[in-house]
Amino acid sequence: MSKDNSQVEKFQEICSYIVIIIVGLILAAHLNVVVSGSMEPVFYRGDIVVVENIEFLGMNEFDAEKDVGVGDIVVYNAEWYNSPVIHRVIEKNNNSEGTYYIIKGDNNPTADPLKVYPNQIISKVVTIGNHPVSIPYIGYLTLLLRGL
Repeated sequence: MSKDNSQVEKFQEICSYIVIIIVGLILAAHLNVVVSGSMEPVFYRGDIVVVENIEFLGMNEFDAEKDVGVGDIVVYNAEWYNSPVIHRVIEKNNNSEGTYYIIKGDNNPTADPLKVYPNQIISKVVTIGNHPVSIPYIGYLTLLLRGL
């Protein structure tokens, strides 16, 4: 094998690793682990959901005010909880402050305690034919590592 071929192979190997890392980072930014049973039977604790983000690498993947409606499942920064919450939009309304949402976990008896404004929404669960995209059980490892 010539020196030139060896260098080309090393370059190709390095490029392959770079592509794998980039793909991994993109995938990781579009996956969320379900930490509670509030969305059962749609999602269970330990499931991973596929999401699109409000902002990813400087690009807007969707607009929280225009592209979120009743029935959508969103991830939002709740003022009443210390971690992002994954729940379903059950109402979309307007008041003097603008658009807001009433959001509820499917398995919860009542809606979340506070109105949610578009600036609190960080992601929306991807659906295919009205079915949210999720990967069952894979997130348990993350829950164990985080002590949840």
